[in-house]
Amino acid sequence: MTNKQDPIQNLAEIRSMMERSSKFLSLSGWAGIMAGLYALAGAYVAHFVFNFKPDSTKYVFYDFGEIILLALGILLASLVTAILFSKKKAADKGDQIWNSTSKRLLTSMAVPLVIGGVLIIFYLSNDLYGLIAPTSLVFYGISLYNAGNFTIDEVRWTGYIQIALGLLNLWFLEFGLLFWSIGFGVTHLVYGIYMHFRYER
Repeated sequence: MTNKQDPIQNLAEIRSMMERSSKFLSLSGWAGIMAGLYALAGAYVAHFVFNFKPDSTKYVFYDFGEIILLALGILLASLVTAILFSKKKAADKGDQIWNSTSKRLLTSMAVPLVIGGVLIIFYLSNDLYGLIAPTSLVFYGISLYNAGNFTIDEVRWTGYIQIALGLLNLWFLEFGLLFWSIGFGVTHLVYGIYMHFRYER
């Protein structure tokens, strides 16, 4: 009986090793949950504290600085949280977070994110604030779609959702902050909770 089971066990171990070498599997559900909470908190501050209306053209650049700082703060907090949780998850499994797979993952995400960032800077300099939310959603979604080649399939599906929300937002620019909250807030929360219960419990 043992001899029959050994080949099956060996095949499972080989498959697991191949998957670890070609896929980045240290993504944390808690990182997604925290990113969603950061985004929702930021949207609340932008709307109720700064009275931000993304379809309005009444803002000039120096007034818009507080929104930019808020967005950068959310981005930085999300990145730091993702790195810390992913590093911990990798350490628990005896893996290294920085390897050839994670490098390919980051490279595939960087290209659409940089392009989207350049477009957003152009919108800021031309008072096209209504296009910022849909552009950020679409290009972030493309980056997640690309990342799906190097990690779990759920990341690619999250990218589809972000792209769909961004494209739909183009027809309803006055609801840009709502779409942004759904994409970066609610979607990340749902993704994180799903990841946690499926892969981490």
